[in-house]
Amino acid sequence: MHAEMENLKEKTAKGLMWGAVNNGTMQILNLLIGIIILRHVTPADTGLIGMLAIFTAIAGNLQSSGFSTALINEKQPTPQQYNSVFWFNVLMGGLLYAVLFASAPLISWFFRQPRLTDLSRFLFLSFFISSFGISTHAYMVKNMMNREITIINLTALVVSGTTAIVMALNDMAYWSLAWQQVVNSLILILGRFYYVKWKPSLRFTFDFIRQSFSFSMKILVTMIINTVNQNMLTVIFGRLFRDARVVGNFFQAFKWDSMAFQTVGGMVGQVAQPVLVTVREEKEREQQVFRKMLRFTAFLSFPALFGLAMVAREFILCTIGEKWADCVPLLQILCISGAFMPIYTLYQNLVISHGRSDVNMWLNIGQIVLQLCIILLFYRQGITIMVIAYTLFNILWLCAWFPFGQRIIGVRFFHVAKDIAPFMLCGILVMVAVYVMTLPISNLYLLLVVRILLAAGLYYGVMRLLNVVILRECMQFIMKKKG
Repeated sequence: MHAEMENLKEKTAKGLMWGAVNNGTMQILNLLIGIIILRHVTPADTGLIGMLAIFTAIAGNLQSSGFSTALINEKQPTPQQYNSVFWFNVLMGGLLYAVLFASAPLISWFFRQPRLTDLSRFLFLSFFISSFGISTHAYMVKNMMNREITIINLTALVVSGTTAIVMALNDMAYWSLAWQQVVNSLILILGRFYYVKWKPSLRFTFDFIRQSFSFSMKILVTMIINTVNQNMLTVIFGRLFRDARVVGNFFQAFKWDSMAFQTVGGMVGQVAQPVLVTVREEKEREQQVFRKMLRFTAFLSFPALFGLAMVAREFILCTIGEKWADCVPLLQILCISGAFMPIYTLYQNLVISHGRSDVNMWLNIGQIVLQLCIILLFYRQGITIMVIAYTLFNILWLCAWFPFGQRIIGVRFFHVAKDIAPFMLCGILVMVAVYVMTLPISNLYLLLVVRILLAAGLYYGVMRLLNVVILRECMQFIMKKKG
C-alpha cells in the first residue's frame, strides 16, 4: 500500500510539473504576443472581437457536439468511427457557418456596430476550418501524442501571433485580431493531418453518431454552459454599453485574469480527475488526496492572483500602454475572485470523478442565472460596481459546492477553510507589505520588477519560516529531479 501511495504521489507530481511547463509556455507566449499586438490596437478594436467571441465558441461546441469525447472514451476507435465523426463535424460546421453568415446583419444590429457584419463573416471562418480537425485531435489525445500536440499548438500560436503582429504594425486594427484566430485554426488543422496516420475518406456512415448521441448530448450541454459562463459578460456589456471601448477594457481585464487563474487551474485540472478516480474506492484516502490538492491550489493561486492585482497598474502601463489604463481597476477587482477559480476546478473534477456530471451541470446553470440577475440589477450603477458585485458573487457561489464535497468524501466547510485560509491570509499580508514598501519608487518599469521579485521572495520566505509542508514537498521533488 505504501509503495502504491508513493507511485500515485510520483505520478501526480509529474503531472503537475508537465502541466506547469505546458500551461506556462503557452501563457508566456500568449502574453508576449498579446502585449505587442495590444500596443497597436485600441480597446474598441478588442471590444468588437470580444462581442463575437461567444458566437464562435458556441458554434464550436455545436459542431463537435461531444462526439470527440465519445471517440476518446472508446477502447479502440475504428477508422470508420473517426470517419463518421469527421464528416458529421464538417457538415455541422458548414451548416452553422451558413446560418451565422446570414445572421451577421442581425448581430451588427444587436450590438449597434455596423462593422461587425463583415468582421463576423470572416472571423466565423475559424470555427468552420476547425471542424476539419476535431477527429484528428481526438485521435491524438486517444493515442497520447502529447509531444506532437504541444509542437502543433506552439507552432500555431507563433505563426498566427506573428501574422497578427505584422498586421497590427500596419494599422490593420481589429482585422489583425481576426486573422490571428483564422490562421491559428488553419495551422492546427495542417499540423494534425501531418502527424496523424488516419485520413478521412468518402466511405462513411453515421452509425456511431446515433449510438453515442445520448452520451454526447450531455457533454454538449455542459460545454455550452461553460462557454456561456465564460463569454456572457462581453455579450451583455456589448448590448448595455454602447461604447465599444468599455467592452474592450473589460475584455482585456477578463483575459489577463483568466490567463492567470487558468495557469494554476490547468495544472491541477489535468491530474485531478484521474488521480481522484484512482482512489475513489478508498474514502479516507480520497479525502486526504483532495485536501492536499486543495492546499497546493491555494498555495499557488492566492499569491499569483493577489500579486497580479497588486502590480496591475504597472503591468498594464508598461506592457500595453496608457490607452488601456481604464482596464486596471477592473483587472484588480477580477483578480480577487480569480484567486478562487482554481478551487472551482478542483470541485468540478471531484463530482465528475464520482459520475455526478448532473451536479456540475446544474450548479453551472444556477451560477449563470444568478450572474445574469446581478448584472441586470447593478448595470445602471456603472461597469465598476457591476464587476464588484459579479466578483463577490463568484466567491460566495463556491459555498454551493461545499455540501457536495461533504456528501461525496466528507470534506466539510471547516476543512476547506483550514486548508486555504493560511495561504489566503499570507498572500494578502505579503502583497500589502510589498505595496507599502515600494511606494517610494516612481519609475514604472523598476517598480514592476521590484514588486514581483520582492513579493515572490517574501512569500517564499514566509512559507519557509512557517515550515509549510506543500513547499517542502515541492522543493524535495525539484531537487530529486535535478539529482
